[in-house]
Amino acid sequence: MRRLGGGSIARFLRLIRFSHTIFALPFALGALVVAANGRPSLRTLLLVAVCMVFARTAAMLFNRLVDWSLDQRNPRTAARHLLVPKSAALFSLVLSSVGFILAAGAINRLTFMLAPVALVVIFFYSLTKRFTSATHFFLGLALAVAPVGAWIAQTGHVDLAPLVLGAGVVCWVAGFDLIYATQDYDFDRREGIRSLVVKLGVARSLRLAQILHFAMFAALIAFGVTAQLGLFYYCGMLLVAAALLYEHKTEKLDLAGINRAFFRSNAFVSAVFLVAVCVDRLI
Repeated sequence: MRRLGGGSIARFLRLIRFSHTIFALPFALGALVVAANGRPSLRTLLLVAVCMVFARTAAMLFNRLVDWSLDQRNPRTAARHLLVPKSAALFSLVLSSVGFILAAGAINRLTFMLAPVALVVIFFYSLTKRFTSATHFFLGLALAVAPVGAWIAQTGHVDLAPLVLGAGVVCWVAGFDLIYATQDYDFDRREGIRSLVVKLGVARSLRLAQILHFAMFAALIAFGVTAQLGLFYYCGMLLVAAALLYEHKTEKLDLAGINRAFFRSNAFVSAVFLVAVCVDRLI
């Protein structure tokens, strides 16, 4: 119970893994910066950030609610239901969903029209483990909504560049989620949960993760070409490649080691992407 201590806000943030917002947010902000040629308005920037926080909060709460009983049986997640009452999680889900739609509506007409579609996509991921082993790719799709949505927020339409970046995010997320899912291999197999790790085995899943991260790196290079980015961006991509290599060298650590490598390397990838985009567009 010691690790469940802290105030109600702290427990809520642990429930939704708020710190993991750093994974998707930089890709959304990076797409926004490119679409605005380096200088988005403060209003658009703030609204995109608000949309990101509301959307991710809603997605995580939906995931926790549909997996409430399942998480209680998994030793790794057994204490989650003790953090926040189920009724409070449901109320927060409704509140964050409404907040996301209202914030999207304040940006432009297209973002308002697509906001419910975005919610359906990010909620759908939580249901996929019940009928497909490709759930990792649906998680990637849920996060790929972020850069595409941010581009639409700035321009009011979709271009090739954010779609290429979105494809890269799908591969990146699916790859690191495969690595993360190796922790639950025994539990998922015992519970009959559909997962590529269960279907392919740990060794083949880790090889697939390597392939996906190579594809993600290729997509980032293609994004630089389609968005007409310059030397600073491509120098940043060298650091991204180094972080991905580090992640795959630490994939065989114990549970605590996997969690540290997972957070540090992927947070570094997204942060470097944002910095590289900003420096390239502003200098």
